Amino acid sequence: MTIKHLRVNHQISAPTVRLVDEAQEQLGIMGLSKALTIAQEKGMDLIEVSPKANPPVCKVMDYGKYIYQLKKAEQKQKKGSKKAEVKGIRLSMRTDVGDMNVKIKKAREFLGEGNSLKVQLMFKGREIVHRELGFEKIRVFRDALLDIGKVDLEPKMQGYMITMMVSPSR
Repeated sequence: MTIKHLRVNHQISAPTVRLVDEAQEQLGIMGLSKALTIAQEKGMDLIEVSPKANPPVCKVMDYGKYIYQLKKAEQKQKKGSKKAEVKGIRLSMRTDVGDMNVKIKKAREFLGEGNSLKVQLMFKGREIVHRELGFEKIRVFRDALLDIGKVDLEPKMQGYMITMMVSPSR
């Protein structure tokens, strides 16, 4: 049974209600005062679960415990889901083969964790004259990641930088 609308005792306005106890058993249709008495005898709260039904459905339960269980379930759900981040890797024209392999390995690790990747190649000084070498270097980097990632944003020039976005392929 899903609870759509919660209203505690004093807000229930109908003269008769259909009562359900904490074990999910129907106790039948009765007056509001009798339902309140049953809830008080059990030391619990009377909560209106379905106010639009005829007569409204009320449930005997511990309201504090119910709210606690809802919060715990929500925390568990949040804990299970991981928010994907955008990780960044910077290259330069002077990044050599050994360093390139280390950066590729780190990029593969990021993609394996489910994160997106922003790859930037920065030009310093007069290196900007050789843009085609920069694009070639970033293509080599891209080709090394194609088996576990897909390119969202092809390499493009932005000022003194070539930028490319890669996300994990699932």
